[in-house]
Amino acid sequence: MDTKELLKKVRKIEIKTRRLSDHIFGGEYHSTFKGRGMTFSEVRQYQYGDDVRSIDWNVTARYNEPYIKVFEEERELTMMLMVDVSGSELFGSSNQFKKEIITEISATLAFSAMQNNDKAGLILFSDEVELFIPPKKGKSHVLRIIRELLEFKPKSNKTDIAEALKYLTSVMKKKAIVFVLSDFIAEDYERTLKITGNKHDVTGIRVYDQREENIPNLGMVQMLDAETGAIQLVNTQSKKVRQAYGKYHKERVDYFTETFTKSGCGSLSCRVDESYVKKLLGYFKRRG
Repeated sequence: MDTKELLKKVRKIEIKTRRLSDHIFGGEYHSTFKGRGMTFSEVRQYQYGDDVRSIDWNVTARYNEPYIKVFEEERELTMMLMVDVSGSELFGSSNQFKKEIITEISATLAFSAMQNNDKAGLILFSDEVELFIPPKKGKSHVLRIIRELLEFKPKSNKTDIAEALKYLTSVMKKKAIVFVLSDFIAEDYERTLKITGNKHDVTGIRVYDQREENIPNLGMVQMLDAETGAIQLVNTQSKKVRQAYGKYHKERVDYFTETFTKSGCGSLSCRVDESYVKKLLGYFKRRG
């Protein structure tokens, strides 16, 4: 993709997603993810009616009269976007690939964070961490995130969600709002997600295509595994083959939903031909 074409695409996504974040998601994002806790501000003399649990005993002993600790709510948040860039994201039977929808959702969330004066960062992962952009504020930083989402070429086509979550926990020492965007055609990330969910506010956004739910009867078809590159001849006329595929897909979806629920994390699923706007709004309203 040349620079001119890239800038044109960035601008197109900016116009669409900025409008959504300004008019729809800004307020919802703010009310869903308010200040993440209380931070120490100062000490002052005890006044009648103050909570005795707030007394600072060290200062009280020094001045021989009661002083209390004053706390204020932390308003600034840090949002991390964790985006799956493995081979399976380049699939789509409708007008758009899963990757394109993931990019739009990520851009909308990043602009919502910007509007709330929060930091936004990005982790692109396959079966390894491909790129880490530390959280920062500002429009130029959000546009850099969008450029990487559009242009980045991963070294690997495979997926390892657990590896990406481990990396997040090692680089993000303070609590963050984390969105993991993937098709979640993966397994063995339950233990790592539980650890991450104890430290951060995590939401999994599963983006999928309707053709992934079941295989239509098309006779003998050559199929490519986008992550391994293996090509296999599949007899889609066989009911047993279609049922086995449907079962496999359902198991992955159930694993995703149950794992995020058990780990105390949020989750939502969005099909490429559905409105991700409605899905995100519904999720924010439920959480708010």
